Amino acid sequence: MAMNIRVFKFRFFLFASLSVLFFACNNDAEKPVKELEAIDILNESYGTSVANSMDVFLPAGRTTSETPLFIYIHGGGWNSGDKSEILIFRNLIESAFEGYAIISLNYSLYNLNTGTGQFPAQENDIKDAINYILSKTDEWNVSKKIILAGASAGGHLALLHSYKHQNIGNIQAVLALFPPTDLTSLFEFNTLTQQGLQLLLSGTPESNPDAYATSSPTTYVTSTSIPTAFFHGTADDVVPISQSELLAEKLEENSVSYYFESYPGEGHGLDFRSYAEAIQKAADFIDEKL
Repeated sequence: MAMNIRVFKFRFFLFASLSVLFFACNNDAEKPVKELEAIDILNESYGTSVANSMDVFLPAGRTTSETPLFIYIHGGGWNSGDKSEILIFRNLIESAFEGYAIISLNYSLYNLNTGTGQFPAQENDIKDAINYILSKTDEWNVSKKIILAGASAGGHLALLHSYKHQNIGNIQAVLALFPPTDLTSLFEFNTLTQQGLQLLLSGTPESNPDAYATSSPTTYVTSTSIPTAFFHGTADDVVPISQSELLAEKLEENSVSYYFESYPGEGHGLDFRSYAEAIQKAADFIDEKL
């Protein structure tokens, strides 16, 4: 009888312990996971130069599976501009590309006084920046999927990386606003363009053809190139709309999915309403393709 009581007590103790454990685990399971708050990380360094910095805007509730990246590259003729350019578009991007983390990059600029920062310094910085971002995705709780975007010279760099360096970063699609696409033909646009490109690329298309070819996004378009959305004003007197038309022809020849729209009478830079429309149309196109 004493033995049975001991067995009963042991069994009761075991049952009680398991019950406590079960209910504790069940209560833990019912506790909601705390949603991550939105964070802005400014002037994050991705290299050794002062030019190698980025601003990172992480949304609330982000996860490594559900929060893709929208990486923006500013314009400025490869010799000026700053990552703060994103502030013009940030609200539009957040609305059109809902749930994305947004990153805006600085990169090496050509210095007209010293002659430093010639191409491909800018191209190499974009590669370094994307590799750095990929190394931080777990820490930032974001996905490795990337939409690469830029305006003017930044659009050129976004296109060049997307077509030429598809092995660096999981680039899903690219968005470009009034971008240079074929630097050899762009050289003929006007005297100012000739002077700038000659300095940036150490010569003319005749004296240094390889530099122009290897720096032109159109050179690297193939049948495996990623979906591309781009927009251009018909009255652009800095980067002629013919640059986007050349890109459209190249994409068409290679059966690459793309969306191209021109804005009649608009110059190098669209009005705010056109920006909003273009970014939303790009988001709709990209969402359909992915």
